[in-house]
Amino acid sequence: MEYNRISDANVITREYMDSILIEERIIGSVVADTAVDFLGETFSMPVMTPAFSHLMNFNGRELTGLEEYSVAAKNMNILNFCGMMENNLFEKIVKTGAKTVRIVKPYDDNAKVRDQLQFAEDAGAFAVGMDIDHIFGETGLDVCVGEKMAVQTEDMLRSYVESTKLPFIVKGVLSVKDAVISANTGAKAVIVSHHHGRMPYAIPPMMILPEIKEALEGTGVKIIVDCGIASGADVYKAIALGADAAAVGRSMLSTLEKDGVSGVEEFLGKVRNELRFIMSNTGFAKVEDIDDSALWFK
Repeated sequence: MEYNRISDANVITREYMDSILIEERIIGSVVADTAVDFLGETFSMPVMTPAFSHLMNFNGRELTGLEEYSVAAKNMNILNFCGMMENNLFEKIVKTGAKTVRIVKPYDDNAKVRDQLQFAEDAGAFAVGMDIDHIFGETGLDVCVGEKMAVQTEDMLRSYVESTKLPFIVKGVLSVKDAVISANTGAKAVIVSHHHGRMPYAIPPMMILPEIKEALEGTGVKIIVDCGIASGADVYKAIALGADAAAVGRSMLSTLEKDGVSGVEEFLGKVRNELRFIMSNTGFAKVEDIDDSALWFK
């Protein structure tokens, strides 16, 4: 899909994120710690990889791009995500040793949905989930790589949650309504996202984030935000507005393509360092301490 600049949700999202400014609070502050606890595990920072699909071998290297960024996630001790793929490739990703969440598409073939969820559990996935914002296309139900998608109901989502022993994550939440429904199904986390602007004029995830945070208060449901996350400043703003973590996306693709594992590690290291720098400059010693009190809106 291609939209003009005015309706492009990615442009709208970037402009909104860049309109948020940060005040300094230096006196009495300390060097911040970026470590976080997420769904029972401790990670080095509240930064996660995106649920990419269809990345093959870059520049003739042995591993696929999916495997390369998974290795980087393991080495950096961050939570790893992957998207649409067949079971044999997912098995290779798990073998990298990265703690990985498998996001399954809302296939019209419901047996395939359930098979991939079960395979992920058996293979040692950290968690599983579904990509609910990839159901519709311009002419009706979407078809992705030859696979038709299907409408998903609250009861269907609940049945997936109940079918697995793993935490279930609903990806593609962009409203309080869908966030509350996801929580009601028993999902352990939601990803607030517009799937890189699939819908024109989609609200920026960070704009709706505070309302979703308020609606989910007391449920224990974790909130991840993505779309346009490209720096430590972006991650800081996401946390301040109510997220527990943020996922980078296309911002790491150029370094992945050029330098593979080392490129992704270098990129993630810069994101972590900038996050720590801003936390230290705003008086927040730990990620869980961050709130929106240092944010200014133009």
